[in-house]
Amino acid sequence: MIGLALVVSIVLSTSLAPMNADAQAAKTVPKIGVMRSPPSTDAPFQAFLQGLRELGYIEGKTILIEYRSGDPRRFPEFASELVRLNVDVIFAPNPQGIQAARQATTTIPIVFAVGGDPVRTGAAASLARPGGNATGLTALGSDLGGKRLEILKEIVPGLARVAVLWNPAVPDKVVEWEEMKTPARKLGLQLQSAEVRGPEEFEKAFGLIRTGKAQAMITLGEPLMYTHRSLLLDFAAKNQLPAIFNWREFVEAGALIAYGPSIPDLYRRAATYVHKILNGTKPGDLPVEEPRKFEFVINLRTAKALGLTIPPSLLLRADHVVE
Repeated sequence: MIGLALVVSIVLSTSLAPMNADAQAAKTVPKIGVMRSPPSTDAPFQAFLQGLRELGYIEGKTILIEYRSGDPRRFPEFASELVRLNVDVIFAPNPQGIQAARQATTTIPIVFAVGGDPVRTGAAASLARPGGNATGLTALGSDLGGKRLEILKEIVPGLARVAVLWNPAVPDKVVEWEEMKTPARKLGLQLQSAEVRGPEEFEKAFGLIRTGKAQAMITLGEPLMYTHRSLLLDFAAKNQLPAIFNWREFVEAGALIAYGPSIPDLYRRAATYVHKILNGTKPGDLPVEEPRKFEFVINLRTAKALGLTIPPSLLLRADHVVE
């Protein structure tokens, strides 16, 4: 009987050993929750995945990713799901994602890539020492709104009224809107607010811009604007409205101008934050970094269609010109 028990014990321990090893290995594979809009196939998110690969992570093997993508108004739901899944890090690159993730958890680390002013919106105690469970990169540079207004004034003769298409439901955009008012006054420009909280509000905002007789348009970039960029470009083209955007993808799709930080560069750098957190660094100890790379892109075909002449000084400053 003792011999039989010993054999059974050996067989059981031998057969269970691989299963236990596999289970233990599965537990050690870190899991990232990703919450974003638009889909993960766009250039910025591909840059994030490339950044992870450069750090040695292989999706599905050395790292697992739980994707949640859709209307930003669903972000609170997505954040709650990722918290229930007990992911190791939540990558919430944009302002709405940051807000939803912070409301869902105070313990799971959160990494952002295109946050606005994290101090003024409460995401960080300071840029040098965020102090909480969120850190990453801010898309704000030095007076971006003012510089965009300056560019428009150089291009549009007699510019006096500029429509600002923005989403007041995003705390970062509220800050950006307020900060634009000072440079607008200095430039002698009147800003016309056109608020959009969801896709169903675009037509109303477009009506306000038309009746306000705006001579140019600027958008405060965030996921809602990016997702519906074709709608914005179509409106600007049909109404012969010079418009400046945040992202070069808009210009490549037909917009007149884009000026802002390189979003793919910010996403790629965000992968480093994920790596450091997975290796034990507390998010509150990782300083929030600012953009290093800015892009100024001009579409000469669109300028010609609008009857505008781009000053040579601007063409010399442009990183890329679409001819």
